[in-house]
Amino acid sequence: MIRHKLAAQLYTLRNEAKKDFPGVLRRLKEMGWAAVQIDGLHGYPARDIAAVMKELGLRAAGMHVGLERMKNDLKAVLEEADLFETPDFICHSLPDGLQNVEGYISVKKDLLEVASNIKGTRYRAGYHNHDFEFHTTIENKFALEYLLDDPSVYAEIDTYWVRKAGHDPLSFIRQYANRMPILHLKDMTADDRQTFAEIGAGVIDFAPILQWGLQNGVEWFAVEQDYCSGSPFDSLAMSLEHLLKLEKTLG
Repeated sequence: MIRHKLAAQLYTLRNEAKKDFPGVLRRLKEMGWAAVQIDGLHGYPARDIAAVMKELGLRAAGMHVGLERMKNDLKAVLEEADLFETPDFICHSLPDGLQNVEGYISVKKDLLEVASNIKGTRYRAGYHNHDFEFHTTIENKFALEYLLDDPSVYAEIDTYWVRKAGHDPLSFIRQYANRMPILHLKDMTADDRQTFAEIGAGVIDFAPILQWGLQNGVEWFAVEQDYCSGSPFDSLAMSLEHLLKLEKTLG
């Protein structure tokens, strides 16, 4: 069963959340989502948003936070994690100035330091990829593999960005068995644009990815669509509908 492991990544609804965050959460619950992944609070107090989620029965599938917050505001990050009742906080991206060999070496040092600071606790620090980490190699590895080669830093692999970089998502994620509590599901259009698509509307075969995740420690499948041609609520509804159809085919 995957329906209780499906989460909507709130970056998809960032514009709507800025206007009415509680209303967004209520609508997602009505749509059938089990959880959301936090991606910024848009000026709302964490305690208030956590209270709305608790009232609705929506769980938190981790939080996306910036590297600077992970490094310099760790106490507050952990307090938010406690409020949202999640152990996971994930570095969501890197600025352009760090997307080079020297930058990745620095980022890895920072991530390992954060992981060391929470060693022995329930918390887990992770890293979410895009395609740019495949454009640089360090020690004969892609920069992404370099950043994640110490198991104290958890993987949060994004299927779209792996495919965008020219690699097979299922083959790539296999190296992170039982150290990837959250997997990002995102589809890619079949045309030359290679842009974002609803799950099931693009070129990625998600059935074997879901099957692998269920067998290899994935706790949450987080659906994100960075940009939607229409309503992001409609896009998330389409993705959820397809995933629930796939659920019936899984062993």
